[in-house]
Amino acid sequence: MGSSAQAEQLIEQLEQHLQSKREAGVLHSSDSRRLFHGRGQCYPGLEWLVIDYYAPVLWLTCFAEPEDGFLAKLCERLRPVADAEGIQAIGVSYRFQQGAPSEWLYTHPEFDVDAPLFAQRGELRFQVQLGGRQNSGFFLDMEPGRNWIEQCAKGRKVLNLFSYTCAFSVVAAAAGAHEVVNVDMARGALKQGQKNHQLNMGVAEVANCKSRFLAENILKSWGRIRRPGPYGVLVFDPPSFQRGSFVAKQDYAKLIRRIPQLAEKGADILLCLNAPELGEEFISELIVQECPDCILLGRLEPCEDFPDRNKDQQLKLFHYRYTGEWQDSRS
Repeated sequence: MGSSAQAEQLIEQLEQHLQSKREAGVLHSSDSRRLFHGRGQCYPGLEWLVIDYYAPVLWLTCFAEPEDGFLAKLCERLRPVADAEGIQAIGVSYRFQQGAPSEWLYTHPEFDVDAPLFAQRGELRFQVQLGGRQNSGFFLDMEPGRNWIEQCAKGRKVLNLFSYTCAFSVVAAAAGAHEVVNVDMARGALKQGQKNHQLNMGVAEVANCKSRFLAENILKSWGRIRRPGPYGVLVFDPPSFQRGSFVAKQDYAKLIRRIPQLAEKGADILLCLNAPELGEEFISELIVQECPDCILLGRLEPCEDFPDRNKDQQLKLFHYRYTGEWQDSRS
């Protein structure tokens, strides 16, 4: 099969996949979703492509250079779906190029390319930037974690470590959290997190929740992080490898051994691990070594929008409960 014939077959496969999403009603909702996840190695020939939906935009991300003309043909074939579903623009980010440049493949005359874009989750909104950076500001594959915190945050004090743009705390606040404390060393991300809280002040629970934003090097600031505690819900969502800041393989233990100084008895803890090279046993072994008073309640099921041939390659989310006593080191 020649390359042009192969490209046609792949485009037809994408058309069918997106049509199935449309028939399932995914595009009838304004909720942001991943529509196609080639990175999970489940679609031979398309491992380099993902497609996300941020109403009213379809956003393609290329992790390798596509065949010449492929994106133009794909965009042309997606236009009828876009027009039928009120999608006003189709854009692409070239992640395989330095700086991840982006461009619009199609825009409706009424679409303002300079207007801010948002990820949406029910009544909540989060500002995103889709081009020119590695991360948009809202991780779609973290939806199981957001569902988790929505279920356990009501009336509790929440610690959101490595909070990035604070999506966890916005969801926790909307679910009735008493207070949320966000900690990240990236001031720009925290500033965006504050904006995300402001964006959702129309939700009464968010407006009534006390929120704090601490710009701290987490591994060197335990005293300031402990001070507002103890916490009833804790989220540890560190980067897997960020030189000079955090390397999961060597630094995750430093987080877990601090749990007794942060968590109240009975606290619910979400430990996130986005390191394909580290399996499930990595976290369980650290718990045994550093905080045996934590018991595993289960691994959250991965987001169905992110199928992967290898479960260990996926984002790993573990729900633990702290059964020990809070160790108030201030006394």
